[in-house]
Amino acid sequence: MKPAGKSTAVISYITLVGALIAISINAEPKYAFARFHARQAFGIHLIFHALAIVLTYSFSGYAWLILYVIYIATLVFGLTAALGNKETTLPLLGKHFQNWFTFIP
Repeated sequence: MKPAGKSTAVISYITLVGALIAISINAEPKYAFARFHARQAFGIHLIFHALAIVLTYSFSGYAWLILYVIYIATLVFGLTAALGNKETTLPLLGKHFQNWFTFIP
C-alpha cells in the first residue's frame, strides 16, 4: 500500500529546490512519511552544498570526486527507501537530520 505523501517524499530528493518544494507541499496536509524524507533529503543537500563551498578553496580533484560519489550514493539510498515505502535513516547522520530539522513540518 502506498503511504500518504510518497510523491512528496520522492520529490524531496531531486535537488535542493526539490527538497524546498517538498517541504512547502507538506505544510498542509502534514504526512509523517513525507516529513521524514524531506528532513533526510534536506540534510543531504545541505551537507553537500556546505562541503562544496569548503572544497571551492581546495584544488584537489579527488576530493570533489569523493564528494560527488558520496552525494549521489546517499541520494540513491534515500530515494530507493522512499520508493520502497521505508523510513530508513541514512548511516551516520540520518538520525541527526531528524533531530536538527524539526522546523520542517
